[in-house]
Order: sequence, then C-alpha cells, then structure tokens
Amino acid sequence: MRVLKVFLMTLIGVMVAQENANGGPKEDALQVVERWTQAFTASDVDGIVKLYSPDALFIGTRSKTVLTTPAQIRQYFEAALLSDRPRTATLNSFSANAISDSVVVINGLDTVTGVKDGKTISGRGRVTFVVARQGSNWEIVQFHRSPMPD
Repeated sequence: MRVLKVFLMTLIGVMVAQENANGGPKEDALQVVERWTQAFTASDVDGIVKLYSPDALFIGTRSKTVLTTPAQIRQYFEAALLSDRPRTATLNSFSANAISDSVVVINGLDTVTGVKDGKTISGRGRVTFVVARQGSNWEIVQFHRSPMPD
C-alpha cells in the first residue's frame, strides 16, 4: 500500500511539473498571438492565415462584413499586408482571460505601422483575439480590430 501511495504521489508530481513546464492555456494562446504579430510584421500572408481556424469569424479594421472563410481572410491580409511595407504590429497592452482549459480571450490595445509614400503611417487600435484549442493545436477562432476613437 505504501509503495502504491508513493507511486501515485510521484505520478501526480510529474504531471504537475509537466503542466507547469508546458504553460497553461493563457501562455499557449499568447504564443499564437505572438506568432500572429511576427507574421504581420513579416507580411507573411500564409503564416498569418494558418493561425486561424477554418471556421473563424473575422472583423478586421477595414472589414465591412464579418469574414467567415479562410479565402476571405486570405484576401483581407493580401490587401493589408502586401501594401505599405514594411509593416509592424505591436500589442501595447492586453489582458488574457482563460474561459476554460481550451478557450482564451485576449483583449488589448495595439499599434500597426506601415510606410506610404516614403513616410511612416501609424494607427492605434483595439483588438480582440479568441483563441481555442482545436485538437492539439491552438487557433484563432474569432478576431476583431477597430481603430482607437479620437
């Protein structure tokens, strides 16, 4: 009995250590957002589109409708990222709320920049990412960005 108890305590300790080493849902979701900002800055359309779930809901800064397909999201980023380069996206401040072990909502304030006619252009905005674990991957399932009001 004592051997079983020691075994179970060791197993629980290993599981807790592994969970802490891998991070929790917030850390996993924030890694997706970090990859998003890297892809945005690199004008990597393929890289940014693959971060979205196939059934993601998307409202970009210039969206006039809710985009609901990967093709629509790709078209949006082709227009947004392949002009006014180089581009950057910086999440200035944010809060992350783990709704469950598989869903995290990240709200924040950001700044995006580009170059137009040789001059840097900049826009501050409000952004929301809903990131969910889909199988073994974390994907963006909802996205919304709007300009900061004056």
